[in-house]
Amino acid sequence: MKRIHLISGPRNVSTALMYSFGNREDCSSVDEPFYAYYLNKHPDIYHPGREEVLASQSKQLKEVLDKVIFANYATENVFFKSMAHHMDDTDWEFMKDLENILLIRKPKELIASFARVIENPTILDIALKLEYEILQYMVENDMNFTVLDSADILEDPEAYLSATCARIGIPFSESMLSWEAGERIEDGVWAKYWYANVHRSTGFANKKLSEHPFPDKLIPLLEEAQYYYDRISEHKLTL
Repeated sequence: MKRIHLISGPRNVSTALMYSFGNREDCSSVDEPFYAYYLNKHPDIYHPGREEVLASQSKQLKEVLDKVIFANYATENVFFKSMAHHMDDTDWEFMKDLENILLIRKPKELIASFARVIENPTILDIALKLEYEILQYMVENDMNFTVLDSADILEDPEAYLSATCARIGIPFSESMLSWEAGERIEDGVWAKYWYANVHRSTGFANKKLSEHPFPDKLIPLLEEAQYYYDRISEHKLTL
């Protein structure tokens, strides 16, 4: 069984990727298994539906690993969509047994999108620093990983999904390119707060960028995030 582990920031086509892999007949998918663990560790962090999330999943890391990440599944493959910041201050050794994919997005677009839900995001919220630290850990420990940029996927989904499947060691499937609009069974209880756009989608499509000016108060965050994005981009998959 291939255990495919997406490590992403928020607002980053990560849910579309989960739908893409979940649309394969040979693949199950799991939405953000570490979310309750993260919120429980950070009682000061507000997210919409916080109490619903905490009630919907285990808050214990060992239980998440044993009963979700390394559980048995009926399909040949399983896809886990994780947020990098959900695994902060965690031993990442378990990732050595997974097929890891790091997903990034240009920080200006990411921050502008995220700030429409969480008004004053931090570097932890947008996860790029954690993604960089995870990447460093993987390099230092000779772990396999693939870095994808969401802009590349949106530009040519078939090419980048095909190349990603080849790196993972599974055949590409045309079923990964489209899905039915609407909610999906794998959605976490937080979907109603975050997934409106992807629920309207039927595949990967470039959206017109917002014409609203970028908030001045978030420029320091953008500058910090850009540094980590640039460092991670040095490793991204190119065709």
